[in-house]
Amino acid sequence: MIAVLMGGNSAERDVSLNSGASIYKSLKNQNIDCFKFDWLGDNLNQLWAQNFDKAFIALHGRGGEDGTIQRQLEKRNIAYTGSNANASKQCMDKAKTKDIWKQHNLALSPWIVANIGQAIPEIDFPLPWAVKPILEGSSVGISKVEDMSQLKPALKLAFKYDDTVLIEKWIEGSEYTVSILNGKPLPVIQIKVDQGFYDYQSKYISDATQYLCPCGLSNADEKHLQEIALQAFNVMGAKTWGRVDFILDKNNTPYLLEINTVPGMTSHSLVPMAAKASGLSFDELVLAIVNG
Repeated sequence: MIAVLMGGNSAERDVSLNSGASIYKSLKNQNIDCFKFDWLGDNLNQLWAQNFDKAFIALHGRGGEDGTIQRQLEKRNIAYTGSNANASKQCMDKAKTKDIWKQHNLALSPWIVANIGQAIPEIDFPLPWAVKPILEGSSVGISKVEDMSQLKPALKLAFKYDDTVLIEKWIEGSEYTVSILNGKPLPVIQIKVDQGFYDYQSKYISDATQYLCPCGLSNADEKHLQEIALQAFNVMGAKTWGRVDFILDKNNTPYLLEINTVPGMTSHSLVPMAAKASGLSFDELVLAIVNG
C-alpha cells in the first residue's frame, strides 16, 4: 500500500495537491493499492494510523522537501520516494547548495547571504541582482533588482517568506532544466518565458510559457549540461529523482541555479515532459520513482 503525501502548508500547497492527484490517479491506473493523504502540518497521527508500506512524497517546499517529513518516516522505518532527510534539507537551502557546489568547482553566479534585522554584507558584484528566500521553491518571493532603489522592497518581499535571503548576480540568458531519474539525466528542456522571468505565474498559471524539447542546443552542449546536472545532483547526496536548473548566458556558459528534490508532477511540470521525450509515459515515470 502506497500513501501519496500531498498538500502541506508551504507556499506551494496548491501545486502539491495537483501533483499528488496526478500521482494517485497514475497508481490507480496501474492497479497499485494507494491512498491520498493531505498533510496539513499537524495531522500526522492520522497518517500513522493507516496501514501502508511506502510513501510517495509529492509535498513541495517547506515541510515536504526540506527533510521534515523524510525524518518522520525514517523514525518509523517507513520507505519513501526520493532523497533522504539530510540530502533533502541541504538541497532545499539555496545557500547551502551553493556552498557545496562551489566546493566541487561547479559554475555559479556570485552571491551573498543577508539575514533579517542585520546589516547587508557588502555586495561586490554588479547589478542586476536576484533576491530570493533561501528556503522557498517555485520562484516564490523572488525579485529582480535593476537599481538600488529596488533592493529594499525586494528584501521586504523575500523576508516575508524567510529570515535568510540570497542576493546573487542576475545572469541574463536562457533557462534550461535537466531532470534526473534513477542515475540518468533525461533530455534537456529549454524554458521560454513570454515576459519577465520564470516566476510562479510563468510556471503554473501562464499558458504563454514555452517548453522546448528538443531544447535547441547542439548534441555536445546538451550532453555537457546533462553531465553537470548529474554531478550537481550527486554531490548533494540526492537520490532517485529530481531536477537541476540552469541559466546559459549569451556565450552559452552554463550557471547552476538550484536543485529540486520533489519536482512538480502536474500537467505543466517538467519532469513528466522530459520523461515523455525519453520514451516514458507518465505511468512508467511514476512506477520508476516508486521502484527507484
